[in-house]
Amino acid sequence: MLRVLALPLLVLAAAAPLAAAPPAPQRDNPLIDYPGFRRLAGEVQPYRQTRLIDWAEFDRRRGQRNVLILDARSESAFRQGHIAGAVNLPLPDFNAASLARVIGRTDRPILIYCNNNFSNNREPVMTKMRPLALNIQTFINLVGYGYRNVRELNDVVDFNDPRIHWVRG
Repeated sequence: MLRVLALPLLVLAAAAPLAAAPPAPQRDNPLIDYPGFRRLAGEVQPYRQTRLIDWAEFDRRRGQRNVLILDARSESAFRQGHIAGAVNLPLPDFNAASLARVIGRTDRPILIYCNNNFSNNREPVMTKMRPLALNIQTFINLVGYGYRNVRELNDVVDFNDPRIHWVRG
């Protein structure tokens, strides 16, 4: 009798689905360092606060020798309109080589602005979510690559204001 009972139990055990094996532990991509990014952002934040300037200061500085106005928006947004004299290097294209090619020496004075510096909220400067404003990522990236002489426009202006010298595409 014991043999008869054992056989159905063995068949049932074999037919039961196996429990899902736990997933293999994820290993971090050695080319991506999110904790390092968080550290860098934390270190840059107090420095960035000392580098925010109003429009009058931005305008004064852009007239100085060797100052670069860097526009990190997309190429298409830049073509649609930008501050006169700005040079476009889209943020996704930032790397050591492209920055060196566009900016040159790491101590060069750089002025940055983004969509969220304009009150217009229409193409080509649609307002972004405040925590995702392009100035934040641009500033962190520039400092991370060793460009510390960065000033960030901290005002909200209308690109139709003649003082802005907006160039339409």
